[in-house]
Amino acid sequence: MSGGTTKAIPVEYLFNRLLTFFLTVFIAASIIWLIPRLSPIDPAEAMLGRMAAGAGFVENADQILADLRTQFGLDEPLWKQYLAYLKSLAVFDFGVSVANFPTPVAQMLAAALPWTIGLMIVSVVIAFIIGNAAGAFMAWQETPKTWKVVIPAAMIFTSIPPILSGLLLMWLFSAQLGWFPLTGSYGLFVTPGWNWEFIYSVIEHGALPALSIVVVTFGFWALGMRGLMTTVQSEDYVQLAKAKGLRPRYILYRYMIRNAILPQVTAFALKIGLLVTGQILVERIFSYNGMGKLIYDAILNQDFAVIQGASYVVILMTAASVLLVDLLYPFIDPRIRHGGGR
Repeated sequence: MSGGTTKAIPVEYLFNRLLTFFLTVFIAASIIWLIPRLSPIDPAEAMLGRMAAGAGFVENADQILADLRTQFGLDEPLWKQYLAYLKSLAVFDFGVSVANFPTPVAQMLAAALPWTIGLMIVSVVIAFIIGNAAGAFMAWQETPKTWKVVIPAAMIFTSIPPILSGLLLMWLFSAQLGWFPLTGSYGLFVTPGWNWEFIYSVIEHGALPALSIVVVTFGFWALGMRGLMTTVQSEDYVQLAKAKGLRPRYILYRYMIRNAILPQVTAFALKIGLLVTGQILVERIFSYNGMGKLIYDAILNQDFAVIQGASYVVILMTAASVLLVDLLYPFIDPRIRHGGGR
């Protein structure tokens, strides 16, 4: 490393980044609280309607509706509802689900979040590695011509929505070839736990959902990396490395990829929120028990508490990822210094 050591992150910079993090979460949380209030749909009335649909008739409907509105705090003034909402967020208390009453929303999120995080990490890491490698090889002058044709041809899948890629993979690898299970997160007769049978079943059931996301997202990384590599390879330090007679592969990794990868790392953090939204339909068609399926079902059931809780968790994950990447930048590349570049 040039300069010997990496400077510590200044306290002022750390404070500013943390302040930005909390303001982002606060503003986003306020927006997701406000949007359902603009809807003409009353959650209490929606729940009463489901009760009436199931029983055919609900006795003392007006009293039950009033009780429901009191229980969910809908009879309070909006400012009191808002303050109660912020207080609940601080302790991750999102209330109870209307569609799955009286199940706490936090319990539903805790059950779904590990599945989404696992699927998201696997799919985004694989897509990140494959996409950046493909983009680097597309721009590298030493890449064989065959690969420069194959890689862009493979990127045709990036124009397909994730739900269609999922259906295509289900038809090919499940229905036709029988290589993978059709739906579910793990086998029906498998006991969850830290045992090989369960782990293998989870990997087997998660392969197609992850692949359906990878095939439509790796092109994003490939195109971005190709553009960055095209800019980097014309830099003076790359030309100097070539003049020194360094090996092309060494120049590719040490001088080109390492300098072009930094903006991609930032995009990696920003992509987390978008990836969860893209996973919604994928998890739904595969009946995968993650956040996407939970949000999709909550939208269908007009379950605002679940929608708000899930949206808040996604916002928190995205903001935390951006904060972490920003703080890790000087360790990823020692040339970067916070606080004016000194």
